[in-house]
Amino acid sequence: MDASCGSPARNWPLALALIALLFLTLAPWVAHADDSVAPAASPGIAWKQLTPDQQTLLSRFESRWSELPAERQSRLADGAARWSAMPPDERDSAQQRFRRWQDLDPEQRREVREQFQHYQDMSPDEQAKVRKNFQRFREMTPEQRQRMHERWRSLTPEQRQRILERRQHQQN
Repeated sequence: MDASCGSPARNWPLALALIALLFLTLAPWVAHADDSVAPAASPGIAWKQLTPDQQTLLSRFESRWSELPAERQSRLADGAARWSAMPPDERDSAQQRFRRWQDLDPEQRREVREQFQHYQDMSPDEQAKVRKNFQRFREMTPEQRQRMHERWRSLTPEQRQRILERRQHQQN
């Protein structure tokens, strides 16, 4: 996001689209993007139990695999299995989204993680509304998105706040 767009909290249409795109497709990677190592609390998955494809995809973890928490091993193994099952075009698309995630600065990543946590805290009905709105956003042409973005940016902060408050009130 460029600085002219404002913070995700103020620029909700674009921020929500970015957040939904990143986290609906990359939640397992993003939630565990930290490569920190902690001792396993319980027995996890032995490296030898992984399929050859999983071992190839997770090779950077091999030397410390037994030190990873069992939950992390399981998520990594599941993610590698999903990746192996993806058609090539979906893999390409996921790689592009992951590269965009990697290009975010730490503050932008923090904001995205906070917004994702906010999404996770929503009721199933609220989440369904977000997914529906995101789908509507994705179906817009680039020109429609640009017009929406320009309309939003032309509002004063007070006008934006009133819109957000009205939407919040309508959801409750």
